[in-house]
Amino acid sequence: MIIKKADLVAVAVKKSQYPEDEMKEIAFAGRSNVGKSSLLNLLVNRKNLARVSGSPGKTRTINFYQINDSFRIVDLPGYGYAKVSKSVTENWGDMIESYLAGRHSLLKVIQLVDIRHTPTAQDVQMYEWLKHYGLDGIVVATKADKISRNELSKNIGVIRKTLGLSAEDKVIPVSSLKRTGYDELFVELDRLLEE
Repeated sequence: MIIKKADLVAVAVKKSQYPEDEMKEIAFAGRSNVGKSSLLNLLVNRKNLARVSGSPGKTRTINFYQINDSFRIVDLPGYGYAKVSKSVTENWGDMIESYLAGRHSLLKVIQLVDIRHTPTAQDVQMYEWLKHYGLDGIVVATKADKISRNELSKNIGVIRKTLGLSAEDKVIPVSSLKRTGYDELFVELDRLLEE
């Protein structure tokens, strides 16, 4: 897949703000500061399509990006940032669940976890949600450049065990900084879009 065109087409906090439900969508979910915006910018080969911030909890909306006028990448708000008020956190949960439950064109949600750390209770809860909606199966382990080759397979094993992944579920280590792992992710995106 070669991405030639990527445009932000909608920023939503409620269903009425979503674009029409007629184009295939692949969503990305992950904790605040896991590297979601950096990964999306790497995929579309643009520096600032998704806003990258040093402070976690910046993505508080559902952002819809139209890719090559043929499908959409959907950036879900980051979860699990402690300094955000409880009411805002509950709002995010409702916002994400409403999107997951009611979006017919949604093919898959790719969950991002930080390869350096054991997935949190919130990561596990998100993966359970995705299983419930039949949207699980692909996990991207970000910041792969921050650990040694020896640690890589051990940490992937921890991610698999903690999230309760099946043998068929994929874990793709990616580094936005070193620009590695995204080829494998593109293969998965192509496969999803062709199904």
